Amino acid sequence: MINAGELSRELELEIISGSGGLETEVLGGYVSDLLSDVIGNAERGAAWITIQTHLNTIAVASLRELSAIIIAGGHQPESAAIDRSNIENIPLLTSRQDAFTVAGRLFNLLNRE
Repeated sequence: MINAGELSRELELEIISGSGGLETEVLGGYVSDLLSDVIGNAERGAAWITIQTHLNTIAVASLRELSAIIIAGGHQPESAAIDRSNIENIPLLTSRQDAFTVAGRLFNLLNRE
């Protein structure tokens, strides 16, 4: 298994905030930009890949007990999301790569033998 801190190193992600949650185990992944879709379908422990940058992403990640949020495509989170991620200890990570590439790399990382 891999935790959010190891995930950030392996996928070369920048840790923006929520470093208190870097030991959280990553159990899978989920890709969506629609909050209601994530609420309805993301599984506990998934790393969520999105381009959403606002405060509501932290609320959704907390509700679904997600391991981390990865903001793809070089987008940067809003300051309110950064502040809340530190309070909730939900790692907020960023990547310059697009969501498709990040998802493929995450899949390969979690499924290597």
